Amino acid sequence: MTAPGSERIHISIFGSRNAGKSTLANELLGQNLSIVSDTKGTTTDPVSKTMELLPLGPVVITDTAGYDDEGELGEKRVLKTKQILNKTDIAILVINKSVGKTTEDQNFENILKEKGIPYSVIFREKKSIKEEAIEEIIRLSSSLQTKKTILEGLVKESDIVILVCPIDEAAPKGRLILPQQMVLRELLDNHAKAIVIQPEELKETIGTLKVQPALVITDSQCFKKVSEDLSEEIPLTSFSILMARYKGFLKEAINAVNAIEKLEDGDSVLISEGCSHRRQCGDIGTVKIPAALKKLTEKNLNIETSSGTEFPEDLSKYSAVIHCGGCMITEKELLYRMKCAQDQDVPICNYGIFLAFAGGILERSIKIFKNNF
Repeated sequence: MTAPGSERIHISIFGSRNAGKSTLANELLGQNLSIVSDTKGTTTDPVSKTMELLPLGPVVITDTAGYDDEGELGEKRVLKTKQILNKTDIAILVINKSVGKTTEDQNFENILKEKGIPYSVIFREKKSIKEEAIEEIIRLSSSLQTKKTILEGLVKESDIVILVCPIDEAAPKGRLILPQQMVLRELLDNHAKAIVIQPEELKETIGTLKVQPALVITDSQCFKKVSEDLSEEIPLTSFSILMARYKGFLKEAINAVNAIEKLEDGDSVLISEGCSHRRQCGDIGTVKIPAALKKLTEKNLNIETSSGTEFPEDLSKYSAVIHCGGCMITEKELLYRMKCAQDQDVPICNYGIFLAFAGGILERSIKIFKNNF
């Protein structure tokens, strides 16, 4: 399995129009991803490409529009460029040496400092700046946090772990969703024993085992049924809750559930997903969670949804946000969304945490994370 975009280091190239951003992006990638021209404003939208940048490993290179663009359309391009900051791990700021550092350059550099994004300023002349950029990227990468693992501290060698993965209309054809893949691979790396089943097979599977499983991990959509079929002494959690811990979102998500229970008639709730997909019958975000909200609160709520990159910065009209596990967006972007909500005093929860709470099994589903609190 190749590294998904959400698990790669995101390297973004910024600068004014005609600073040489697209030239550098093409040189790093070894291919003509972006159009290079003397015409200002050639790059109109962020353009991203995955690659292996040795010795660093899997990365995403993003070329952006100039942050000095003008006019009504230019303002929209600049907004798109600034949105890329929300998932940027390392920034390269390209400045045309013959022009020198401008006010726009300094203003953007200040934004990078404010956001705490590791960055390097590189002045471009006629010669290639590829090798200098690579050296700076490798240097800056040392400031990034060491990558944790999704099952860290939960499983040891020879443990038996049951993965409950329902295969229904919403399941992607021919593959498992990313959290399931990540968990399965880590179990293999740890020489633990993974048993992958569907919900209706849980009781029979438990009955065939000579030793008790160390952990059962389920899809959040069948949380309640799995809990009912599983004896209390067997630890239980969900893939979504594991993702919340993995991406630093667990504590905030748990704190938000009490506020969700107290929603009133007319309150608005945003249900947000980090990926974009065609909604199907029984969709978790548009069908199952709204139904669980109605049953839990017994209130008439205004439900709105967002997906992909379209997460609103202004959350003032919402009384709560319920977000997916965020497996398809970076940890940086998910934490940015969480901070947007925190700054506006809007409780933000996670799919798995909310469904466990709505099903009356939250305490059981987070018991294995006691050392996190």
